Amino acid sequence: MTVFPSDKPWLKLYDEGVPHSLHPYPEHPLYEFLERSARDYPDRPAVIFHNNSLTYRELNDLTDRLAAALADHGVKKGDRVAVFVPNSPQFPLAFYGILKAGGIVSTVSPLDAPAQVEYKLNYAGVETIILTSNFYEQFKAIQAKTPVKRVIVSHIKEYMPGLIKTLFPLLAIIKSDLKVHQATLRDGDTWLPELLGRYTADQRPKVDVDTDDIAVFQFTGGTTGVPKAAVELHRSLVANTLQIKSWLPSTQLGREIALMAIPLFHVYGMVAGMSYSIASAAAMVMIPNPRDLDDILNNIEKWKPTVYPGVPTMYNAINNHPRVQAGEVDVSSIRACISGSAPLLKETQERFEELTGASLREGFGMSEAPTATHCNPMLGGNRKGAIGLPLPDVECRIVSLEDEVTDLPAGQVGELVLHSPNLMRGYWNMPTETANALRDGPDGKKWLYSGDIAKMDEDGYFYIVDRKKDMAIVSGFNVYPTNVEEVLIQHPKIMEVCVAGVSDPYRGETIKAWVVLKPGEQATEEELVEWAKSSGKLAAYERPRIVEFRDELPKTMVGKVLRRVLVEQEKAAESD
Repeated sequence: MTVFPSDKPWLKLYDEGVPHSLHPYPEHPLYEFLERSARDYPDRPAVIFHNNSLTYRELNDLTDRLAAALADHGVKKGDRVAVFVPNSPQFPLAFYGILKAGGIVSTVSPLDAPAQVEYKLNYAGVETIILTSNFYEQFKAIQAKTPVKRVIVSHIKEYMPGLIKTLFPLLAIIKSDLKVHQATLRDGDTWLPELLGRYTADQRPKVDVDTDDIAVFQFTGGTTGVPKAAVELHRSLVANTLQIKSWLPSTQLGREIALMAIPLFHVYGMVAGMSYSIASAAAMVMIPNPRDLDDILNNIEKWKPTVYPGVPTMYNAINNHPRVQAGEVDVSSIRACISGSAPLLKETQERFEELTGASLREGFGMSEAPTATHCNPMLGGNRKGAIGLPLPDVECRIVSLEDEVTDLPAGQVGELVLHSPNLMRGYWNMPTETANALRDGPDGKKWLYSGDIAKMDEDGYFYIVDRKKDMAIVSGFNVYPTNVEEVLIQHPKIMEVCVAGVSDPYRGETIKAWVVLKPGEQATEEELVEWAKSSGKLAAYERPRIVEFRDELPKTMVGKVLRRVLVEQEKAAESD
């Protein structure tokens, strides 16, 4: 008879085929998954993009050649190389090429405002950047204020099939975005195809990359809202890739097709999407714009994906799309979906499962534990409101909010803390933040303090109750109210402002601003929303979509605005 430890009651509820532990984890760098799939499934499509594909053999060859090029141009082990690329074949090409050269991938979001890109490049000390041409002019406007001295550019059409590549300018004109994709390179900058053409795979540098070497700088805001880089080791990313893969015991090597609409610059898409797929020799169908529902549905219809990692807004959008509701699109190929980054509503889950026949399960993760730590069983019990059970080898405690040390029993609310082989090393050059997040426990282990208020039931299911931080999650992206407030308060008519995330059936949360105008001033909601947009300091998902004007804001005795009270008032109004 199997005996389950009392501090891990969740083990008894694992699906059949999911191991309780994956120890010992392999001692190899993250790119070993690509090399193995290229060896075992060389002719299997690795990437599908606009009806064209790259096989695992071709992708592995291209990444070897890029590693050779980077090394020859001065990239050394430990150097940070930025990837400023949407979902496309260029992303895994750049990602694994950098790792093979011994470099560290420093992700940049295509949604970042110019000031945010500038900050990240400076903070990470990036000297080399790989980007697509639609971001070239935006980057060149700030390059002089960054340490970047090597620029490699790729046109999004490079890995499209011949006819679509030829017609791309016409299609772009129809969509009114040709100018965005055009680029005239400045002296010293290089087109990616020309660079790759100068090298062969056997020129790849012989770099000794260890499992304890850094693989990725993943930007996150944590508790302060100031972007910082979570330092992800090859070891932690390999571990989480295998943890996620083990949670889907039905995975068929060399046969899965993954719909990659979740952004790969986000650690969730990077690990639960791309790395899981590479390790499973799955074909990745690339979706560069996750808001283009027609493109998503066309790709589902053509390629019949079996796995679809996403966020609730994606599944909800499919549920409500007229073509799906009319039965015009067959979505029944989808078999397994893990939903992350925001709470999954029961109605969304049930409708999507009804349409597809898939298992859609809510999970949980953090950039500091890249990327998944919990998930509801894919076959077994899926409990409403739960983030699920800890993945293999993830240890969890709920500790007192008062002393941050005392372990609390099942049912009591406290902070979720984690110990797992997939924890980050810390935050780059931020020792105080690192010490606050990663703490030594009485057992001698390193524990990650998540900042999330949670509880565990008697069976080991975990539930997020609230956030210690005021962070909002909009369509899966972190938004820090202070950042938005700092932009809005610069408006000449605004005297006071408070920002928070409020419930949104489509995005999970959306940004609302409560505003007190200066005496004698008048303004409209539309005026302030447009002002935030035109400021150039906020990504699209950070901008307020709702503005409420007030005569005063609730405050403490010492004058601190009570964001919590405003959110509670909003929730009360919604329930009336």
